[in-house]
Amino acid sequence: MVISSVHATLFARASFFCQSNGLRSFRSCLPFSSSAASVSTRNLSQKKWRQPVLSVLDVGGVKISREDVVRDDPTNNVPDNIFSKLGVQLHRRDEHPLGILKNAIYEYFDTNYSNKFEKFDDLCPIVSVKENFDDVLVPEDHVSRSYNDTYYVDPQTVLRCHTSAHQAELLRSGHTHFLVTGDVYRRDSIDSTHYPVFHQMEGFRVFSPEDWEASGMDATLFAATDLKKCLEGLASHLFGAVEMRWVDTYFPFTNPSFELEIYFKENWLEVLGCGVTEQEILKRNGKPNNVAWAFGLGLERLAMVLFDIPDIRLFWSNDERFTSQFCKGQLGVKFKPFSKYPPCYKDMSFWISESFTENNLCEVVRGIAGDLVEEVQLIDNFTNKKGMTSHCYRIAYRSMERSLTDEEINDLQWKVREQVQDKLNVVLR
Repeated sequence: MVISSVHATLFARASFFCQSNGLRSFRSCLPFSSSAASVSTRNLSQKKWRQPVLSVLDVGGVKISREDVVRDDPTNNVPDNIFSKLGVQLHRRDEHPLGILKNAIYEYFDTNYSNKFEKFDDLCPIVSVKENFDDVLVPEDHVSRSYNDTYYVDPQTVLRCHTSAHQAELLRSGHTHFLVTGDVYRRDSIDSTHYPVFHQMEGFRVFSPEDWEASGMDATLFAATDLKKCLEGLASHLFGAVEMRWVDTYFPFTNPSFELEIYFKENWLEVLGCGVTEQEILKRNGKPNNVAWAFGLGLERLAMVLFDIPDIRLFWSNDERFTSQFCKGQLGVKFKPFSKYPPCYKDMSFWISESFTENNLCEVVRGIAGDLVEEVQLIDNFTNKKGMTSHCYRIAYRSMERSLTDEEINDLQWKVREQVQDKLNVVLR
């Protein structure tokens, strides 16, 4: 099960798609407009640093209309900059750090499990609320279901928060050993390790009674023992001979649940989360007499360590000074920084309202500045005698590829201030 570092207790749709071999791939996502791709004229006048927003994306031969994902509706919170990431699929690029890491994990499972694990890396990221939350036993009142944390297309449809959203569908389709890799979407803070789109891999293995009966162990202990052996081997495959430790934890969809940590570069590093799948999930999907394990890991988190990549925004760079440093099959090539451009800091203070959240602020800033914003940090807050609370945020602007001009940064900051006041119901100071 894929772990969610953002959604504390998570590992990482009435469906409007037709089926293809029982699964929804990008090539079977419907209904979407079949009109030709066009560029919004409003965006043609943007400055050179802004990528134009396409009104239609061509994903796997299917036209995905912006109007089907980004809507002027209070139940929709998907912005253009998130829509533009659909279909990019960095994990499917063999010479990209994420693709290199994915293939290294594939190699481990193919070698040690005789190609038993099926691989899925092109499943549609637009899923139902049921698939994303209910099918993996996320409680109704869990924070991850809120509009503050998740991108909603409509009240029943979201951009998947984790690749576990496909687990139930795969089980019902008869799959018992599988790896699911894909882009996932979270409304999140802005800093060097967080980005609203990132990539996860989930592994899942189902056992039958004959698998554990001869071992002398009960089903749960057998699955947990097999899980730990598998993942210790994976950690050694990726990081070499390192010290490891297991930490007991909680996830709503596994019991018992664990986190694997390794001692790497003089620090303990959390590698992944995992556990023995809750029996209720197996019962709901036609496997009441089986037991299973699941694990989940974030590709960016591990790739940043393995390749020494200092900023998560770099994964999205098309600059040849970045892309040319990596080659297919070469895991752990150390990134050589090419950017020495200094950051520019701008502070902004305002009186907040009861509805204010930092995630909403970060969405506004990203919507204006895109990947030119490096960090948004709360540096001061206080409450006056009238009970009004003030927040002061420091915004760091920095391009990974070029120097920014004073005029450019000032223009961005003024637009941010205007949008923050208009959209977040705050009073600028």
